[in-house]
Amino acid sequence: MEPIELARTLVDALEDKKAEDILLLDLRDVAPFTDYFVICSGTSERMLNALLKGATEAVKKSHKRNARVEGNPMDGWMLADFGDVVLHVFSEAQRDYYLLEELWSDGKVLVRVQ
Repeated sequence: MEPIELARTLVDALEDKKAEDILLLDLRDVAPFTDYFVICSGTSERMLNALLKGATEAVKKSHKRNARVEGNPMDGWMLADFGDVVLHVFSEAQRDYYLLEELWSDGKVLVRVQ
């Protein structure tokens, strides 16, 4: 299984769960620790939990991969680390604060779902 397939599974699962502003970034040429970031936003703590759970379960079901999960929905930022793909689930406020898209702007945008 290629990392891009796992990343696309995450994007599809996040779309199904109605995540906002989904972004798939190719970081292979700019980051030594991962190949792709998938970034999305949710509107509530409950939604952040549902997005992370739905996305990680989709990967576990289709790719038989587990993630290391960190963060808390109360903090507004949760992540699931699959090694070659990292999923970031943000509240809108935390996403605006951390600006990962700007920090990793040398990466190539592969998918953006508004």
